[in-house]
Amino acid sequence: MPLVNMAPLLKDARSGGYAVGSFSVANMEMVLGVLKAVEETKSPAIIQIAEVRLNYSPLELIGPLMVAAAKNSPMPVAVHFDHGKAAEKIKQALDIGFTSVMFDGSHLPFEENSRITAEIKKTAAAYGADCEGEIGCVGGSEDGSEDIAINCTSPAQALEFYNKTGVDALAVAIGNAHGNYKQAPKLRFDILEQTAGLVPVPLVLHGGTGILPDDFRRCIKLGINKINIATATFDSVEQSAREAYANQAVKGYYDLQTAEVEGAYRNALKHIEIFGCAGKA
Repeated sequence: MPLVNMAPLLKDARSGGYAVGSFSVANMEMVLGVLKAVEETKSPAIIQIAEVRLNYSPLELIGPLMVAAAKNSPMPVAVHFDHGKAAEKIKQALDIGFTSVMFDGSHLPFEENSRITAEIKKTAAAYGADCEGEIGCVGGSEDGSEDIAINCTSPAQALEFYNKTGVDALAVAIGNAHGNYKQAPKLRFDILEQTAGLVPVPLVLHGGTGILPDDFRRCIKLGINKINIATATFDSVEQSAREAYANQAVKGYYDLQTAEVEGAYRNALKHIEIFGCAGKA
């Protein structure tokens, strides 16, 4: 199966009543672990990297690796640039071959967010790629460096945003936040249901780490078709490496690499089961 676009995966998810996992990766081991789970479960998937991570995983290095891995997977895999804010970085991702990009203008006034997102949508379309936007403000921050307040999406404003931008997917804020939650979040399912009833494209849930399985399933039932998983992946990889050292299983570098792959694999496998996308490829 060749590298695919995000929009058809999410369209199928919407009609099939499931969500596609969009897994953040930072190195080859994470890519290998996620795709191992994807191929084992015969699932569609998205692998992604956020702009804020590029100081640690330069786009010119990790990007071609992600694209090559997707092209070589027997399952349909899209490659996504997450939380893009700099136009030059978004264009760089498209030049590398990413099949979707997200412009995160949630910190901007509504009109400015709409205008720039529409411009990014046109740029992505020229590459044959898809575009995700965000309306409302998901809490926390992608790298954990800020504690951004949650500003829940207005359903009516979400529809206006879609009409102004034509995005292929829309990230909404319903009480979700990036990073690890201090306690289980109280999600605004009413806002989600209203928004899904108005906006004709798949909705995206950011800040998936720590949301309870039943809440995930309820979100999917109410219109979420793409769920981003980042912190849980990083935490699982770190934990797997720590366990390997504690069990004296690391005799050399490749044992450490194996532990990292295993951590990403276990985390992806767990979420694929919750999201209901196993066997949907």
